[in-house]
Amino acid sequence: MISTRIRPRYWKLTAVFLGVVLIAAILIATRKSDSMDVLAARASYRDLNQQVTTNGTVFPVNEFQARAFWPGIVDKVNVELGDKVKPGQLLVSMKDPFAVSRMTAARAALDGWQLSEENIRNGGTKQDQIDLHGKLEQAQLTQADATKSLNALRQLQQKGAASEAEVNAAAQKVQSANEVLQNLREKSSNPYSAAELKNATSHLADAQANVDSAKVQFNNANIASPIVGTVYSIKVVAYDWVPVGADLIRVADLNQVEIRAYFDEPEIGKLAAGQPVKITWDGKPDRAWHGHIKQAPIAATALGPRSVGECIIAVDDAKEDLLPNTNVIVTATIQQHNHALTIPRAALHTDGPKNFVFCVVDGRVKKTDVDTGIVNLDRAEITNGLTENSVVVLNPLDNSRELRDGLPISSVQPAPSE
Repeated sequence: MISTRIRPRYWKLTAVFLGVVLIAAILIATRKSDSMDVLAARASYRDLNQQVTTNGTVFPVNEFQARAFWPGIVDKVNVELGDKVKPGQLLVSMKDPFAVSRMTAARAALDGWQLSEENIRNGGTKQDQIDLHGKLEQAQLTQADATKSLNALRQLQQKGAASEAEVNAAAQKVQSANEVLQNLREKSSNPYSAAELKNATSHLADAQANVDSAKVQFNNANIASPIVGTVYSIKVVAYDWVPVGADLIRVADLNQVEIRAYFDEPEIGKLAAGQPVKITWDGKPDRAWHGHIKQAPIAATALGPRSVGECIIAVDDAKEDLLPNTNVIVTATIQQHNHALTIPRAALHTDGPKNFVFCVVDGRVKKTDVDTGIVNLDRAEITNGLTENSVVVLNPLDNSRELRDGLPISSVQPAPSE
């Protein structure tokens, strides 16, 4: 009777025990299935910057473009590519057989009128002055003789030895001699009239204008460089026929170049004069140049399907190795913070206006709100919410899993770049 009562009770206890064990096993299995392996990194202090990159075209600051002033034939190209030229050095000549003769004739006419105008202002040439002085002396002698003869005849008339007709004739000679002497004296003090001087000055101005015109025509036919520079473009050879305005030769100082770059509209508001710029060119992949923004964009314009702002960049270290009209890549640094607390960009998440990360805390995932500063493609600056060496999760090792607040972590693998 006793054994009959114990057996059912024994089986009940056994069932309860097995149930507890089963529930515990289920809980352990569930916990194990929820835990995950993660890739993580530590927050650390680094120098961080934000950059924008675009394309641009190199152009010289100090350039001279020799162009054809009239349609015609190229007579001679006087330089070669790469030549260093000085101001006044002849670059190219156009066929104009009368350019030299026009210049010579105009200069001769100018020299003649310059001499004439100078002589008029100085009272004539030396020979003119000598001749005038001789005439003046002769007129004075003539006047003195005529006066002496008149006085003698008047004395004889008083004695009845000379007639009145003889005295009147002598008086007429004295009057004529006085008039000649007065005219010569006036000419000696003022040899040329104001009208003569004005006429000579007018002719001198016309002669100078003719020389200037001939010089322009001569220079148009014989084009010289007005600057020191390097010949970097020659578009013609001798005997080419060119239209008016044709681009013949270009000279530039290749140590002074700038870049015209086009940044997309969302970025132009971040650009400012003085920001540092790095320049690279596929033509010299092992070389980099440095510069700064000289003029930030002042308007957005359409460039094909893009809306862009034009930016002028000064190159600070060009040494005739960044060629005009080449296409380059420019990278402008628009922000830079030194010793900033940063995390990998992959660890940062965004929910509307809020930013957050998943930290590793006590073996579990903890969602943590953060404030950010500079964020670039690689790293993000954390201004609030984390401390140095805080461990942040980049992603689960199992890509099918999703991070959630409170999930247990079975293992933490450091990111390779950390």
